[in-house]
Amino acid sequence: MSHAPRLSATEIHIVPGLRLANNPRDPRWRPERQFTATTLPRDCRRWLLDDSSLTARLVALNAGAFSVRRLYQGWQVPLPSEQRLLQIPPRQRALVREVVLQLDGRPVVFARSLFPVSSLAGELAHLRRLQNRSLGAILFRYPNMRRSPFELTRITGNSTYLAPVVRQAEDAWARRSCFELGGKRLLVSEVFLEGFRPWEGLLAVHRSRRGKVNAAIRSTNH
Repeated sequence: MSHAPRLSATEIHIVPGLRLANNPRDPRWRPERQFTATTLPRDCRRWLLDDSSLTARLVALNAGAFSVRRLYQGWQVPLPSEQRLLQIPPRQRALVREVVLQLDGRPVVFARSLFPVSSLAGELAHLRRLQNRSLGAILFRYPNMRRSPFELTRITGNSTYLAPVVRQAEDAWARRSCFELGGKRLLVSEVFLEGFRPWEGLLAVHRSRRGKVNAAIRSTNH
């Protein structure tokens, strides 16, 4: 029986009173193709379905200094739908990292990333030690990176899927997709919080990579 490796002091970080390992509720995620112009407003679609780097998009807004605040990192058994996308056995643990993306200290996006044990070997081993750095800024540097089609959901502001520190009064749009680098998978979900305000701003939706990147691993996700 295999066991997840022990974490060193640099691999786990819990801010007291903010986030502990828990069993969050698995939202009802649906493939992007199931959303119509009626169920997914145009302004939201521009952000939720844009497959370029979200970090780069937030920086380009010039709406304040961009920063990443790590809330939690540790080994957990992924949620059932996460296991399906990562294609791992039901009881296998993964390294879970939860952060808040901020503009001038204002939380705008809550992100949850999962790294199976097998994906943290070799050239990706450094992903254990991201600290307060942006994962997206690193992933998009890999020229052979592939990304799956998005799954979307609308979650309640008090959902246990969110870290307690970012729960809110309003419902929130969320998206997730798998990244594949050298045959290794990781899963990233992003929840757009109340503090995210540029829904109506101009955004050039990049599709130059979308067909190539998403179609490449489409058949393995469903």
